[in-house]
Amino acid sequence: MKNINQIIEQLGLEASLTLEEIPKIDLYMDQVIQLFENKFLETKRNEDDKVLTKTMINNYAKGKLIFPIHNKKYSKEHLILMSLIYQLKGALSINDIKATLAGINQKIINEEIELDSFYTGYLNLTRQNVEDFKGDIEERVMEVKKEISEVDQGNSQDLEQVLMISSLVHMSNLYRKVAEKLVDEMTIEKEEKRHK
Repeated sequence: MKNINQIIEQLGLEASLTLEEIPKIDLYMDQVIQLFENKFLETKRNEDDKVLTKTMINNYAKGKLIFPIHNKKYSKEHLILMSLIYQLKGALSINDIKATLAGINQKIINEEIELDSFYTGYLNLTRQNVEDFKGDIEERVMEVKKEISEVDQGNSQDLEQVLMISSLVHMSNLYRKVAEKLVDEMTIEKEEKRHK
């Protein structure tokens, strides 16, 4: 198995759109796309992958994942929401993302949220998550090596990689399932409030 630390370094795990990097002026769609492409370039799996496209942005707007756009320009708040969507879409369906962000969108419209503070909290958590992840990966590598040494005494590199991939996917699924359950709870709570 290739050195896991080299793999982690290639992933761009620390890539995030900070508040300082968001322009103070509203941006046109092409400017938004360019900003995201530049910022998240190292997170792409393949060179041809797109971080953000016109179709994606239009779908976010039509699907009400982001609050309405004015004069074909995207505000700082829109960019923050698109940054959240970029992260969420790796694990959640569009409907789950819509349900997750519905309350924030409404609070933005009603001017009931200090979005900069919320987003700063999110960025702080993501930095801590990356550190925790790096430690967890090292532990997982050791566990895989231990398991593989008990199973196979011969050439075990392929088996080791399969076991590592399977373990990582399993962990990912566990986290995704908890996130989906939290989305379901949000949806149920909103429905209950609506019927009262």
